[in-house]
Amino acid sequence: MKKIGLIIFTTVLFLSAGFLFASEEEPFKIHTKGDGIFSIPFGKTYDYTNIYVRRVIDGDTFQLESGERVRLIGIDTPEIHESKKLYRDSQRSGQDAKGIKELGERSYQFTKKLIDGKRVSLEFDVEKYDKYNRLLAYVYLKSDGTFVNAEIVKQGYASLMTIPPNVRYADKFSKLYREARENKRGLWQ
Repeated sequence: MKKIGLIIFTTVLFLSAGFLFASEEEPFKIHTKGDGIFSIPFGKTYDYTNIYVRRVIDGDTFQLESGERVRLIGIDTPEIHESKKLYRDSQRSGQDAKGIKELGERSYQFTKKLIDGKRVSLEFDVEKYDKYNRLLAYVYLKSDGTFVNAEIVKQGYASLMTIPPNVRYADKFSKLYREARENKRGLWQ
C-alpha cells in the first residue's frame, strides 16, 4: 500500500512540476528514447487556423509560435544545411553539394519572404506528423489566402515529393511544377 501511495504522490508531484515550468509558448515535453516526444499540453493552446510563423528553417520547413516545426506536404526544396540528405541528393543528381546548397538558399529566401513573421492557417491530410515529429501541413496565408505549398512550386522553388497517404493536392502540384519548369521560373532558369 505504501508503494502505491508513493507512486501516486510522485506522479502528482511530476505533473505539478509541469504546470509550474510549462510556458505559454511551449508545452511541457518529456523526451523519451527513440523518435517520440511525450507532450503534455500545459499552458497556452494554439489555433492552427490562425497561427504565427516564428521562423523559416529552410524552403519547405518552418517553426510556429508554439515551437512546433511544420513540413510542407507535397514539395521538396534543395537542402541548405549539411546533412546525409544533402549528400544523397548530390550523388543522385550528379550536382555538387555546394551548388545544391546555393539553390536551397534561394528556395529558403523565397519561403522566408512569403511566410516569415506572418499568420497562417494549417490544413492537415491523412497523417499529421512525420517520423521527425514535425507537423505535416498544407499552409495558407491568413492575409490573402495564398496556398503556400502551391505558390512555392508555381514560382519554381520546389520539386515534388508525394508520399502517400498525404496526396490531396498531388495533381495540382504536378501541373504547377510542369508549368514552372516549362516557363523557366525560380530554380529552373
